[in-house]
Amino acid sequence: MSIITGRGDSGETDLLFGRRVKKSSVRMDAVGSVDELNAALGVARATAVDAEWVKLIDRIQELLVGLMGQLATLPADMERYRSSGFPEISGADVEWVEGEAKMYEARGIRFTGWARPGAEGCQARACVDYARSVARRAERCILALHDSGEEVPGEVRLFFNRVADLLWILARVEAGQ
Repeated sequence: MSIITGRGDSGETDLLFGRRVKKSSVRMDAVGSVDELNAALGVARATAVDAEWVKLIDRIQELLVGLMGQLATLPADMERYRSSGFPEISGADVEWVEGEAKMYEARGIRFTGWARPGAEGCQARACVDYARSVARRAERCILALHDSGEEVPGEVRLFFNRVADLLWILARVEAGQ
């Protein structure tokens, strides 16, 4: 089957369970921002030399792929989504991200002022900073979807805030710290 179907030529796209929405919808903006965050994390992952970073980024990417499916499901189809066994962001996922951030903070990483991404000359850290800024945009898109009247679970809203915080901390980590 070709990826080129022509179904999107009218300005609409498919969601899960055969639903269609405009590509310019708030929902698709949220899905696209999560997809962009996944890609930005892929760049950070490809530049990372620390196996711990690669493992951490891989787990976040795994959660994001599931989340894109969750967001690509209209509220009317959420029970069908759940009964199909597809992944959803949970409170445990939020706790995991927060736990990772606290682990890095315990190494002495603290906010000491605004960062200048790339100033350290480390490409991996600059890429993580870029992913952090994309995570903040994804968070704003998720909140806009929620504010539009289409409820987004609290865990999903918290997840992006915590992921962006974790990425800020990670970009401040010195090699070997």
